[in-house]
Amino acid sequence: QVQLVESGGGLVQAGGSLRLSCAASGRTFRSYNMGWFRQAPGNEREFVAVISSSGGNTYYADSVKGRFTISRDNAKNTVYLQMNSLEPEDTAVYYCAARTGGEQIPLYATTPVSYRYWGQGTQVTVSS
Repeated sequence: QVQLVESGGGLVQAGGSLRLSCAASGRTFRSYNMGWFRQAPGNEREFVAVISSSGGNTYYADSVKGRFTISRDNAKNTVYLQMNSLEPEDTAVYYCAARTGGEQIPLYATTPVSYRYWGQGTQVTVSS
């Protein structure tokens, strides 16, 4: 069992930055690929980024590539999402999620159904 708790959301102006954190419980954090997803009102949950078990591989949605950076600290059981150049379209509830995996990130790691554990989400609001 893995419990995930996100933090770091808030209100920011367009062009600003936020850093989200996701703290995980348990001793097997390094056994998981960690992903970030987001969901805006009326929209389906969409993939943002994923990182491999040791952090050597990452993959991003086209909409955030070059602006967001995912990273992890396995010693702290924490995954981060650094979000720069934020746009109003980035407004959503952001969720971190965990799926069993190693250094190879399969294509289906971009789909919510492939993740077993989810956090409660943190709201990010970008004003224009």
